[in-house]
Amino acid sequence: MQIDACAGDDGIRTTASACFDADCRRCPRLVEYRRETRRMHPDYFSAPVPAFGASDPRLLIVGLAPGLHGANRTGRPFTGDYAGILLYESLHGLGLASQARSDSARDALTLRGVRITNAVKCVPPGNRPTPLEARQCLDFLRAELATLESVRVIFALGRIAHDAVLAAYALKRPAHVFAHGAEHALPHDRWLVDSYHCSRYNTQTRRLTTGMFCDALGRAATLAGLVPARP
Repeated sequence: MQIDACAGDDGIRTTASACFDADCRRCPRLVEYRRETRRMHPDYFSAPVPAFGASDPRLLIVGLAPGLHGANRTGRPFTGDYAGILLYESLHGLGLASQARSDSARDALTLRGVRITNAVKCVPPGNRPTPLEARQCLDFLRAELATLESVRVIFALGRIAHDAVLAAYALKRPAHVFAHGAEHALPHDRWLVDSYHCSRYNTQTRRLTTGMFCDALGRAATLAGLVPARP
């Protein structure tokens, strides 16, 4: 079952308000930026972007925030922007996505055992949320992690997502240092796997190659029991 809001393993959205607020106004700067982008682009979604994927995921992918002309436009994480190209192609290559590209929230894409969310639900100016804005959104991520009991592995795209997961578990950063491919044991028999964000900047500067990303994602999927371990 594919969902676009928080749900338990049975898919019932009884706790959706704790995991997501479609009209959240906690961050004045982000609320105003949403209004501004809606004025400039009336056909854009320009609202907090809900999670997308399986209702009983074993792998939870946590991104930074909606891209201005990606998820903020389409209303679905990593849909319609450059970062989503590498992510969905890689998921498709692992047999975890029904198609290799996602341009619209109305397409037929489904995910197997995977759910995608963001540490910050609203598009931030310059793709840079402030520390306060990240903290304001933490309650939603914490509720997602608590509600989705099937999750075995969290795949953090970038340091902000990594830090948000640690904060949700009240874990200290010095004991869990972000690094591409790093693996961290979490409470409740879960694992956190880190990756550089699959942004245009990181891939064009070769800080992150396709091989690097596929290796890290493949390792996360293996830990989650979604793909077999390589011989």
